Amino acid sequence: MFPPHATRDLSHLVSHVERQVTEHVGAALQPEGCDLDEWRVLNLLSEGAGLPMTTVADCVGTKAPALTRLVDRLVANNLVYRRIDLADRRRVRILLTPRGKSLHRRLAVLVERSQAELFASPEDAELLRDLLCRLAGADEGLLPATRT
Repeated sequence: MFPPHATRDLSHLVSHVERQVTEHVGAALQPEGCDLDEWRVLNLLSEGAGLPMTTVADCVGTKAPALTRLVDRLVANNLVYRRIDLADRRRVRILLTPRGKSLHRRLAVLVERSQAELFASPEDAELLRDLLCRLAGADEGLLPATRT
């Protein structure tokens, strides 16, 4: 699979695993007519109160123009809607429609099943999730970025 030295390179391993996971989850979403970026937006918004476009762009990992096109497509499919943020009228929040909530619930089952298929045990999945959350926290100053 990999030369021995490549398995020690964190950036190589993370990239390889990311490709495997996104391909597997993308294949699970395809029959529902949903792609991975659409899933990421729906999942992010599933908590309820809606989020500003800038927050969604940061969390989904896309630039504002690409997110605008993606959200336009979700709006056209009646999965999300935009609303002016009452606390800051310069901001636009994105929220799930009832149809978007229903689709999210169906997709969440498919995604969970797809991700579970990638691991030998649920404990392995949870261990990786915990480690990735800790690593992601390094960007927010929760972990030291370098070791001394």
